[in-house]
Amino acid sequence: MLNRLSSALVWGLITWTAGLTSLSVSAARFSIEHEPSGNIAILIDGELFTRYVTNDKVTNKCYFWPIIGPGGVGMTRAFPMKDIPGEKQDHPHHRSVCFGLQNAGGYNTWHERLTFTKNGKVDESRLSGLGYQVHRAVKEVSVKGNSATLVLEIDNVTPKGEVYMKQTRTVSFHVADDGSRVMDIDVVLTGVQEEITLHGKKDSGLSVRVAHSMCVDAGEGGRIVNRAGNQDAAAWGKRDPWVDFNGPVNGKRMGIAMLNHPDSFRHPTPWHVRNYGLFTANPFALKEVAGEADRGDYILRRGEHLLLKHRIIFHEGDERQAKIEEAWKAYAAH
Repeated sequence: MLNRLSSALVWGLITWTAGLTSLSVSAARFSIEHEPSGNIAILIDGELFTRYVTNDKVTNKCYFWPIIGPGGVGMTRAFPMKDIPGEKQDHPHHRSVCFGLQNAGGYNTWHERLTFTKNGKVDESRLSGLGYQVHRAVKEVSVKGNSATLVLEIDNVTPKGEVYMKQTRTVSFHVADDGSRVMDIDVVLTGVQEEITLHGKKDSGLSVRVAHSMCVDAGEGGRIVNRAGNQDAAAWGKRDPWVDFNGPVNGKRMGIAMLNHPDSFRHPTPWHVRNYGLFTANPFALKEVAGEADRGDYILRRGEHLLLKHRIIFHEGDERQAKIEEAWKAYAAH
């Protein structure tokens, strides 16, 4: 049974380690629950907003799913976590909201075992290059009014369990005045080896796989647009402070905007954003995505840090109705 902490205890709470088996932190609107499975649920007024999945044995990454937007609408694709009639079932490694690097020190946390499985058979030769994201601890948890924050520690490990890089993810949640639901995701990569190379590969970065009906290829009116006004396929590879993906979900126009903060590595980031529903901020692939002369390889040395800083807004309407430009200016200013 989950233990509920009083508001007074919330303010005094500064750390929460993964050794605790059950915990709930509550405030006026948000609550955070550590579930018996090891996953972490983020609730708004007692209803699920999202869940941080830490122990999915099928995959090699930690991710957020589901994402429940304004009005109770599911904003991201359910596959491969759940089969939904009509959803496109490609790229099983596109898990709702997730982060991965195709090649960091020779290891791949973008793809996964399911990627290399066809007709029930696994291409074993591809598995030796997989890296794994291992959830280690919840360093901090706080809830205050209409916001909540988790600080998460993750190790990137080899198939043999050797740590080759560390991650700290600070994820803050809040509800905007217009009812939009917001996730601020700061990923800090820390070097633990003498040096490793983060290669400029196409499939890397913070990603969202949008609800199928929202994607352009569904033919239901979905669209991609960036700050410069490039739309759909024309938005791919462009460097821009924000991109919005909007379209119908359950008969209502909904949208997902991803904003790139000026303090983020190589801002403004190139966008690996596809008509079929993938939505990735990728500052590594300067050549493969942005079409620049430099490949974008980056050497991360022991003790060095690299910051990737983004805001994801789950909103009603299109980018104009949701005032995404104004939202980006406010985000960039703090």
